[in-house]
Amino acid sequence: MDKTTLLGMTLPELKDVAKELGLPAFAGSQMAQWIYVKHVRSIDEMTNISKVNRDRLSERYTIGCAPHIDAQYSKDGTIKYLFPTQNGKFVETVYIPDNDRATLCVSSQVGCKMNCLFCQTGKQGFEGNLTACDILNQIYMLPEAESLTNIVFMGQGEPMDNYDNVLRATSLLTASYGYAWSPKRITVSSVGIKGKLKRFIEESECHLAISLHSPIAEQRASLMPAERGFHIADIVEMLRGYDFSHQRRLSFEYIVFGGVNDTTMHARELVKLLKGLDCRINLIRFHKIPDVPLEGADEARMESLRDYLTAHGIFTTIRASRGQDIYAACGLLSTARK
Repeated sequence: MDKTTLLGMTLPELKDVAKELGLPAFAGSQMAQWIYVKHVRSIDEMTNISKVNRDRLSERYTIGCAPHIDAQYSKDGTIKYLFPTQNGKFVETVYIPDNDRATLCVSSQVGCKMNCLFCQTGKQGFEGNLTACDILNQIYMLPEAESLTNIVFMGQGEPMDNYDNVLRATSLLTASYGYAWSPKRITVSSVGIKGKLKRFIEESECHLAISLHSPIAEQRASLMPAERGFHIADIVEMLRGYDFSHQRRLSFEYIVFGGVNDTTMHARELVKLLKGLDCRINLIRFHKIPDVPLEGADEARMESLRDYLTAHGIFTTIRASRGQDIYAACGLLSTARK
């Protein structure tokens, strides 16, 4: 019989487990502390639960954590880990140290349904949603977990297409009995699945990043098929109904393709689209992938775009590219051959 994983369970669910097995009522809280605070690898390490009760628990449950099975190290300090999932698949996770910050780029799916033209994960196709346990395991079993300052859901997959498990994972990361992180340390990215996006804004306090890549609907659809079902103009209009002027941050991710979406006309349209919205734009360098007729913009073009947008009231940065030599940079993650 397959055992049920405890990693990914909420406190009420852990209390239900204790009740179901005839353990003391407080055993659920003890389990939560052992898992989310002390990060134990096995039930037998829960030493303030009696041996008899640990044995009873172990018959039907397991923590559910699994170490990485491969690691690749970039010359810039970035590390790409390969983690197994509960259903026998694999996902890539990227650790990005940067002076006093350390960001982890986590995956939410194996592959992706969105099939964006510029993304290697999309070329893999969709192979399944990660469970909350699979998502948290990327953090739980990360060798550098204690150094993390930020988590971004920008790895493999579309987070809003696996909404329930992503929300459960972020809720456990921010719960007082869980990791107790501030939601301001977590950013969730999306192409913009409107209904799920609305739920996320209302049910979570984490930062939000929208994959934009072109302000022109027809062109965005050629780059991102999701535009045909979820128009960026409609998404922006919905976002205007929420307040992002305080601690919660709204950003737009914009991969810059040379001669495609990097003109002054695109800059003007971006200003028009986002006018009055409290947000920022992150310009991202494109990394060439096989059989895709797109090239990255040169540095001068990136800077010109940044300066125009900033001058017109949209705070804009050029994101530093990390881990390109190990295929860990934006749009390069794939486990198709693993």
